[in-house]
Amino acid sequence: MRVVVVGATGNVGTSVVSALAADESVDSIVGLARRPRGPAHPKVRWERADVRLTDLTSAFAGADAVVHLAWLLQPSHREPHMRAVNVDGSARVFAAAAEAGVKTLVYASSVGAYAAAPTGDSPLGESWPATGIPSAFYGRHKALVEAILDRFEAEHPEMRVVRLRPALIFKREAAAAIRRYFVGPVVPPWAIRPGALPAVPWPAGLHFQAVHSDDIGEAYRLAVTDDRARGAYNIAADPLIGAAEFAGLVDARIVEVPRRAVRTALDLSWRARLQATEPGWLDLAFGVPVMDTSRARAELGWAPRVSALDALAELLGGIPARSGGATPVLAA
Repeated sequence: MRVVVVGATGNVGTSVVSALAADESVDSIVGLARRPRGPAHPKVRWERADVRLTDLTSAFAGADAVVHLAWLLQPSHREPHMRAVNVDGSARVFAAAAEAGVKTLVYASSVGAYAAAPTGDSPLGESWPATGIPSAFYGRHKALVEAILDRFEAEHPEMRVVRLRPALIFKREAAAAIRRYFVGPVVPPWAIRPGALPAVPWPAGLHFQAVHSDDIGEAYRLAVTDDRARGAYNIAADPLIGAAEFAGLVDARIVEVPRRAVRTALDLSWRARLQATEPGWLDLAFGVPVMDTSRARAELGWAPRVSALDALAELLGGIPARSGGATPVLAA
């Protein structure tokens, strides 16, 4: 099997490439990226590509499967540029895969594609509408791509289409990149060390799901290699992380702050370019559902090896250590 991974050098892409390379049924992997450099492996070839500009049909020629991971999280002050990559670029990937005769397309959707859920923690399955949170760039773009993929799938019944909808994805090697994307210089790395601060602010009522990057890499491997896999799969590990769980990780007292105050502070500091997280991310965090992952466990045979807490602990441990990976995207 020959697999092309689009966006192969990031947090998820590096784990996907590693998982595929370890699979005996996968003979070769082409890792596409704007800055194509990664660990040497006899099965892996790195090539330069930009989803806005590259002749992707040629890049996909002879591939049995395409895994589309490429996505911009920054620069958040330039949404048209982000949309050109995230939405228009994704449409180009899908069209090129069909033109090249690729039989399997696996797309990186997200919990962020889901519409706002009712209050409460009852897990919801993949049938919940993937229409996004309108106030968040990320949610809008993910929902637009889901709609494009719905039309594409109907027009190309000969192609097996899989979309994974993971929770937040963490590993130690992604610490430097995630800090750049979401925190920036406003929080010094030393402040992340357990016990470094006596108290940590927390948006009141916030909780979220997470998964380790290597576990999501395994989910993509299963989606690529199992011909029975089709449609959407929620991917997340236990437990649900809230204020109490986070307090244990950072060894600090949690001070809950009203959601409105947090959003106002995010909005003002983002507009002033003091930090990188646009306020829609908070709306997303409060709005999306807790995902039911039973379909992935039953049909893909997927199960996380790392708990959500341990995945987050890896990330938090990597930030003060300035941990990075072996690709330009993950470099410390």
